[in-house]
Amino acid sequence: MAEGTCADIERTNRYQAKYERILEAASALINDRGAKAMTFADVAQTVGLNTTSVTYYFKRKELLAAACYNRSIERLESFIERGESGKTPQERVMAFLDANFEDMQRVRKGETASYAGLSELRALDEQIQQGTMKRYRAMFRRLRSLFGESDDERERAIFSARANVLLENIYWLPVWLERYDLRDFDRVKARTFDIFENGIAAPGQGWNPHVISLDAVVPEAGPKNSLENFLRAATVLINDRGYRGTSVDRIASELHVTKGSFYHHLDAKDDLVLACFRRSFDIIARSQHAADESSGSYWQHLSSSIATLLEVQFFHASPLLHGTARQSLPAALRTAVFDESTRLARRYAGMMMDGIAEGTVRPVDALIAAQMIMAMLNSAYHVRAWARRLSPHDAKQIYAGAIAFGIFGNGREDGIASPQRLASST
Repeated sequence: MAEGTCADIERTNRYQAKYERILEAASALINDRGAKAMTFADVAQTVGLNTTSVTYYFKRKELLAAACYNRSIERLESFIERGESGKTPQERVMAFLDANFEDMQRVRKGETASYAGLSELRALDEQIQQGTMKRYRAMFRRLRSLFGESDDERERAIFSARANVLLENIYWLPVWLERYDLRDFDRVKARTFDIFENGIAAPGQGWNPHVISLDAVVPEAGPKNSLENFLRAATVLINDRGYRGTSVDRIASELHVTKGSFYHHLDAKDDLVLACFRRSFDIIARSQHAADESSGSYWQHLSSSIATLLEVQFFHASPLLHGTARQSLPAALRTAVFDESTRLARRYAGMMMDGIAEGTVRPVDALIAAQMIMAMLNSAYHVRAWARRLSPHDAKQIYAGAIAFGIFGNGREDGIASPQRLASST
């Protein structure tokens, strides 16, 4: 009997070990090529199995992708659990951040495998997606609770915004952290938390951005078969369904034009993604240029660009392309897209350094703060439903406030209002 039990345990351990190897290989392929491009054959080759062996564990590719996403969510849940041990929101978020940086250090050292990014979770088959999305939403609610619990709808809206900005920054961290040495991780973590805790605006600076006309920032739509209209439709579809879930047929159908109209402008889908990124980067650059030409302090310039782009992300028919779409591109093009994103981030860093010199911006690490701004802007499209429950002014102020004034409120009467004060003023 004991021998049988030992044999059963050994079989279970072997099964679990192969299961984990398959998930690790599939996660790496999802990060490299996207979930739709990940194949059983590639996974099998990576782990030294045949395709039939992989199908023994997962009958369909979508089930394997969902298992990878659930593994990633489980990892985030473990980090949140670390955070829940803290007594204050600051302690809880710091513990959550510690857990993330420790994990990224282990990945960099090769001590653990990376996890699948969650950018294409929405592109899963609807039936398979349901359970994973339910778990994701539960994970997000736990993360939000690190800031506190409230029965007040407006206060929950503020906590939701702060949690979303925090989570998007966690997703974006591994991308720009590649440019930092492992020995710099502790310093980067401390600077990142300082911005989360205290924001970037200097004491005494409020939220009073200039109103920049979107006509000066967003290109005109033009005729329905124009390149701009194709890029608008493609951007929304890619944001909602992922790269692999977006087809030329679907884009043409959205615009009620033929596929030939698409190929008149672009040769392939990779060209489409690059064109969507270039359009988005142009909108960001236009907002920065328009803000620089306005009057006021450098903090006003910075906040004016941010407010304008949040207007685009929350309320305009044509948002920015989400940064995770770069994952679908070949490695060389992926690097080129990140380099262009970094150039725009450095323009924000320049605004902040000028603001530091004049005293309207806190003495933060401007390069890190700029990447945090880019992550915050990047995430805004996916909380449109949240934003539309508020006035445009409040939605932009609350969301930007997570980076501008910090994610803990801190009672800064000169900045974003505390949840209690906002609630009492409505």
